[in-house]
Amino acid sequence: MTHPAFSPSNVAVVTGGASGIGLAAARRLAGLGMRVAIADLGGDRLGAAETLLKEHASPENILAVATDVSSTPDLQRLQEIVEARFGGVDVLMNNAGIQPGSSIFNPDNWDRIIAVNLFGIIRGSQVFGLPMIERQKPGLIINTGSKQGITTPPGDPAYNVSKSGVKTFTEALQHTLRNIKDCQVTAHLFIPGFVYTPLTAGDRTEKPAGAWTPEQTVDFMLERVSAGDFYILCPDNDVDRQLDERRILWSANDIIRNRPPLSRWHPDYAQEFTDFLNPRD
Repeated sequence: MTHPAFSPSNVAVVTGGASGIGLAAARRLAGLGMRVAIADLGGDRLGAAETLLKEHASPENILAVATDVSSTPDLQRLQEIVEARFGGVDVLMNNAGIQPGSSIFNPDNWDRIIAVNLFGIIRGSQVFGLPMIERQKPGLIINTGSKQGITTPPGDPAYNVSKSGVKTFTEALQHTLRNIKDCQVTAHLFIPGFVYTPLTAGDRTEKPAGAWTPEQTVDFMLERVSAGDFYILCPDNDVDRQLDERRILWSANDIIRNRPPLSRWHPDYAQEFTDFLNPRD
């Protein structure tokens, strides 16, 4: 069964909605008959996304609002515009994110990555969350995390830190929501796999065989949210759930076994990790 928040005429807000997973989610939600507001940085890309959505849904059900999710006043303005146009929000998808690259001792990009990827989700949940709770209707807050926020591979520490924070925040958010009397809003951590989007494309002009499309990823998300999952751990064409589970379990065991951090990438543990991924019966 589809979650009741995804009902026709209900209202959805998708940040980072001008491209990639956000745009795919907006199209799917609009296709369900929902009224959809996409929020992204202003410019041609946002305008093109709005035009595309209006071509595939009733134009009066589509709204595009230029928004910098790192700005609380921008998020408050977004909430006010959506409520004035459509009414109360049923689905909030905090999806906006950036990945310009980072390194430990170079401060470039750190502030912006944390502001967008982490505080954009925290502030978005705070601005929209209480009005959603007060409506006493089924509602969803879906926060886009990352497997990099769980297994934290080397190479992009600022992004990993931001997405680790999203995981921790969303867990705390759901705990809070389930302890509010008569609250019908739930939070969910959306964890995409390898998805071919402008964020991940790099110099590639064609989807790699191992990647899912944004549409595949969104369809999986809608299915698992409707099934009641909190952790929406998405596979892709290279990595199935079993492999994800083994990688996550290995990372957790770094603490339990007092191994060096990120031992998965430590040469002394290379063979042990390989054996762990392929346990003998």
